[in-house]
Amino acid sequence: MSARLNTAQPYVIGLLRIVVGLLFAVHGAASLFGVLGGAAGTQGGTIDAGTWPSWYAAVIQLVGGTLVLLGLGTRAAAFVASGSMAFAYFDVHQQAALWPIQNGGELSVLFCWTFLLLVFTGSGAFGLDRLLARRTSAEERRAADQTPVAA
Repeated sequence: MSARLNTAQPYVIGLLRIVVGLLFAVHGAASLFGVLGGAAGTQGGTIDAGTWPSWYAAVIQLVGGTLVLLGLGTRAAAFVASGSMAFAYFDVHQQAALWPIQNGGELSVLFCWTFLLLVFTGSGAFGLDRLLARRTSAEERRAADQTPVAA
């Protein structure tokens, strides 16, 4: 049973990456463009450009979430996204109370730890990282096969 579960691991990680990336990107899009209800705390509005830290967080959410969704530069994008969520938790939420259930920081904590997991697991299946890695290794093999051997 465990062997079958292990063979499914890259696919489940890939699906997790896609869902989490999409949800994170949607948060950024809502804050930057006012779609899907707009920025939190506004009535369908957006965050003013350059507003610290919320506008920068929204840019990280949109760009980082999109990169994670696509599986492109997953580890780096997930690292930045994880850090931004840690900052959000400690700077915004923990001032209100110690525990996430008390301070409304559950989503920040879950995003933070999920992105940190992706830093270590990589993109899993279905990611552009894997596609590009395969293409690069195939090109390197072709180049090695065409290299003349010195006699």
